[in-house]
Amino acid sequence: MRGDTVGGENLLQNDDIYRVPETIHFPTEEKNTLEIWKNEKTFQRCMQLSKDRPRYTFYDGPPFATGLPHYGHILAGTIKDIVTRYAYQQGYHVERRFGWDCHGLPVEFEIDKLLNIRGPEDVQKMGIAAYNAECRKIVMRYANEWEEVVTRMGRWIDFRNDYKTLYPWYMESIWWVFKQLYDKGLVYEGVKVMPYSTACTTALSNFESGLNYKEVVDPCVVVALEANNIENTYFLIWTTTPWTLPSNYACCVNPSLEYVKVLDKKSNRFYILGESRLSSTYKNEDEYEIVEKFLGNTLANESYKPLFPYFMEKGAAANAFRILVDDYVTADTGTGIVHNAPYFGEDDYRICLNAGIIQKSSTPICPLDEVGRFTAEVTDFVGLYVKDADKLIIAKLKERGVLFSTGQVKHSYPFCWRSDTPLIYRAVPSWYVRVEHMSQNLRECSAQTYWVPEGVRDGRFGNWLKEARDWAVSRNRYWGTPIPIWRSPSGDEMICVGSIEQLAKLSGKNIEDLHRETVDDIEIPSAIPGRPPLRRISAVFDCWFESGSMPFAQQHFPFENRSSFMNNFPADFIAEGIDQTRGWFYTLLVISTALFNKAPFKNLIANGLVLAADGQKMSKRKKNYPDPMDILHKYGADALRLYLINSPVVRAENLRFKEEGVRDIIKDVLLPWYNSYRFLLQNIARYEKEDLRGLSRYRYDKERHLRELENATLLDIWIVSVKESLIDYFEKEMKLYHLYTVVPRLTKFIDQLTNWYIRLNRRRLRGELGDVDCLQSLDTLYSVLYALVHLLAPFTPFLSEYIYQRLLPFQPKTSNSAATSSVHHQLMPQVDTKFIRLDIEKSMSLMQTVIELGRVMRDRRTVPLKTPLTEIIVIHRDPASLAAIERLSDFILSELNVRKLTLSSEKSKYGVTLRADPDHKTLGQRLKGNFKAIMSALKSLSDEDIQTHLSKGYFDIQNQRIELSEVRLSYCVAQNQGNNLEAHSENDILVLLDMTPKAELLEEGLAREIINRIQKLKKKAKLVPTDEVVVFYRLSDNAQEELQGVFLKHENMIKAAIKSEILVYSQEAISKLHFIITELANIKGLDVEFTICAAKATRRNTPQAHGVNITLAGELSPRFGQSRKANVLLKSVVDGKFITLTQLQHEVDVNFGLYDCKYNIFLFDGMQQQVRALSASDLNENLNGKVLVVARKACDVQRELFQSE
Repeated sequence: MRGDTVGGENLLQNDDIYRVPETIHFPTEEKNTLEIWKNEKTFQRCMQLSKDRPRYTFYDGPPFATGLPHYGHILAGTIKDIVTRYAYQQGYHVERRFGWDCHGLPVEFEIDKLLNIRGPEDVQKMGIAAYNAECRKIVMRYANEWEEVVTRMGRWIDFRNDYKTLYPWYMESIWWVFKQLYDKGLVYEGVKVMPYSTACTTALSNFESGLNYKEVVDPCVVVALEANNIENTYFLIWTTTPWTLPSNYACCVNPSLEYVKVLDKKSNRFYILGESRLSSTYKNEDEYEIVEKFLGNTLANESYKPLFPYFMEKGAAANAFRILVDDYVTADTGTGIVHNAPYFGEDDYRICLNAGIIQKSSTPICPLDEVGRFTAEVTDFVGLYVKDADKLIIAKLKERGVLFSTGQVKHSYPFCWRSDTPLIYRAVPSWYVRVEHMSQNLRECSAQTYWVPEGVRDGRFGNWLKEARDWAVSRNRYWGTPIPIWRSPSGDEMICVGSIEQLAKLSGKNIEDLHRETVDDIEIPSAIPGRPPLRRISAVFDCWFESGSMPFAQQHFPFENRSSFMNNFPADFIAEGIDQTRGWFYTLLVISTALFNKAPFKNLIANGLVLAADGQKMSKRKKNYPDPMDILHKYGADALRLYLINSPVVRAENLRFKEEGVRDIIKDVLLPWYNSYRFLLQNIARYEKEDLRGLSRYRYDKERHLRELENATLLDIWIVSVKESLIDYFEKEMKLYHLYTVVPRLTKFIDQLTNWYIRLNRRRLRGELGDVDCLQSLDTLYSVLYALVHLLAPFTPFLSEYIYQRLLPFQPKTSNSAATSSVHHQLMPQVDTKFIRLDIEKSMSLMQTVIELGRVMRDRRTVPLKTPLTEIIVIHRDPASLAAIERLSDFILSELNVRKLTLSSEKSKYGVTLRADPDHKTLGQRLKGNFKAIMSALKSLSDEDIQTHLSKGYFDIQNQRIELSEVRLSYCVAQNQGNNLEAHSENDILVLLDMTPKAELLEEGLAREIINRIQKLKKKAKLVPTDEVVVFYRLSDNAQEELQGVFLKHENMIKAAIKSEILVYSQEAISKLHFIITELANIKGLDVEFTICAAKATRRNTPQAHGVNITLAGELSPRFGQSRKANVLLKSVVDGKFITLTQLQHEVDVNFGLYDCKYNIFLFDGMQQQVRALSASDLNENLNGKVLVVARKACDVQRELFQSE
């Protein structure tokens, strides 16, 4: 059975049980874990286990399944999974339902492209029923891909009990929500200037228009409008939308700004414009002469001649074509005079309405069709798309002699979030929900919520709420929830329907679906005899209204689940990208506030955007980012999850996605964590075999561990203290939803565990200091790892599960096996503050600083750690700190390979002084001409002067403030101290290292290098510490003189370190042993050949009960120089059951290192006398002792390979 599976008494007879693979392929193991979760229904089981617990409510924002998931979805999904997993482990029942947005533009736009639909007339031709049927077909186009990616990321969420916005019960709840708003008087029909998508032929809400801004280059023109009452005088107006000029009705100036009348020397015309805009309008002052200056309000109601004749009569009747005044005109763009087309701009509409030029009941001057083409009213440009008409309009203006200048302007412009085409602003009749009057209420409800990052709530989101506009919730489209308003032809009779039952009572029609093809033909009889029936208005809901209603609609509230909903509303938690401040977060709050005057959620995490590595938006067309599934295949989900969460993106900042960042998570976090578990298992195996002599097995006993901890070594007390401090910090920060502070602390703990506790504790863990010490250290390491898998479970669910399952058998037997079957069924560990020793943590921190400074100094001088040094001097002002360092001196001397530690509080005693040098790049750019004088003054500062400046937190040089970051500080050692003292410091600690080389120390360094090479060779051969081997060495001629003495003098040290015999090379001795590996090493330019042999035949190569022999064939070859043959047990030593085919394949991967290789397993069928592929049914008693062949294809397998049978 697998060497990393434990449990059952039979394990004591199998040395390979603790053979944890040296290398692990995380993606493969994650897939194995997914298979286990699926087969054992682990997620479903956790829901059953927690059903009686208090509820933690989570709302999942619904994505569209018409597109594939990207890193933004993966990031948000990971955040949601972490928080909900953690909530479960805190003792809550957490319902996690996936939702789908199924209606609206994203779906319709895809169908319009597919069927080449250009406008409403094309839909009418095919019929709404047929059009919606096409939409329904693609709604779940990528649902399988979504489920695959979400599941592969390790996210636990229920896809079976999902909600879709197209479900009739969901749509019915939306009707109920709308009727509540209607009954409160919050719904009205009106004409407003709205962002409009010509590609999707529908208006968008204001927040939708803010979702997709781009930098674009547009034409800009300055046009001269001839004044009616001032001779030879023209008003200069500026616009970046020439296509709106045919609809001009007025112009506007700022009443408080200065305006000028100038004589244009080239045309001999008089022009009026803003004084501050002269330099932008004219290239130089010689081109004009200022005739008059005045305030803008003096121009009020001055009339001018229309640019185009199309609406001249209507305009004259409305007293249009005159100068209006308003403060919205600014002095920093254009000419200071703004052209107004009232039905193509929000401010234009407001100003013309206030001036009486238009009325709310006026027929809009809006000569465009649904797709943005000019209608017949604009005779010169009929049928042209507005953006295409710009050039022709400019040409027409030039022809009429009113074009003053043309150019281009680069500015930020809104694009349709769905079609990615430019939006225009135009007057659109729509149904609105009143929001403006709720602005204060919205902010008060928002103030009751908690956001991460906190500044987003009152900043970006709060500012949006202050300027909240009435919400246009209707769309003149087809695939969506129909707005349930039935109206008489005259418009004086109107009914808002709130349920299917109400509609049936009013119309006599019983329906099951609520889409347009079903409800459009339903009529409601008029309440007034003789009147025609009421028919539904044609509009459907904006899909944002549907997703904003999800808290109610996903529960079919109020028609079902009324008490359950009310008991768990508002939600405890939601999370999405920061762009949803103007999207889902906003619509949720508006609807909930309007209905209940309450926010629909308590806690919210807003994440930033994931960009390509170059900082650009991720683009499929540009292929500027790696495919998420490729990343998962190469590195695994745990690495991707940790990379995303341990980045600025969780603080609502942007992340430049870099594949090497995911790779580094494996190298810096996952592998060290895995290796610490591997090290534990190896040493448990050694403890059972050597200290317990195979008579009993190791089990973790918490009472024993805590009892012995009172007298434990400082290292044990320290790591337990750090663990408890971590648990305490973890709980406090997770309550605040600070994922971005928790992950760095977790990764730091892994570093503390692997690079400090295990590294400094190796001898105890290996039993070199006795079995009592060994047991205590094993207990400590086990308890720390066991706690760590629980803490990391929400973040790295796969590796946490992998290690937990392999630590679990060492736990005492428990009756509640269901609750312990997965780490994700476990509750979080609780802090035990009595084990927190901050004094010891501080002492260890000081020791670590000294060691790290020493390592840096060795690197500076390129002196390897294997070379012993004479003395290290630690200088600190605080006697208590020096005493703490002295207590840990053995570790410092050992880690830095130094013979002597000297402590002092006086750096002057060693001739050490500080030197200050300027940072040439930063300081030089800032000071420019003053830099040389400042540099000279800095360099001349004495040690005492520098200390004075440091105490202030900055340098004050010649009345210039110089920040500490602009100065480079270094230590200088006086000449009388010699040239071999290297100095380095951090905070208050100064460390000096004597680099003087000494012959005997250099010799010891060679011995350590020999040990290092042998250990690496053992690792290459995939040996473990309990393997009994003999190491032979053979010296080349050039190495005899220098290395033979090293081997003899330091033989005991080498043998103790490698835990093996070391002998001079002997062919006769080697021939009697089982050869494992040989390698030629070069040590300081000297050649040494090492050969490792087994001290006796190993179990791996001897027949085993209930086992099969595995042989590689064809081009397949084992990694790491292993044999092409191996033996695998057929039966589990845990439960006596035969292994599965998947488990056998795993054994092949582990034994030969064949991760990611495609292969088959073949056997020789004696009955059929032929070679065939192994099947699951073959794994039984009859296979015992047989040979199996692993090959890529059947033609690689020869019958002779089975002859050992």
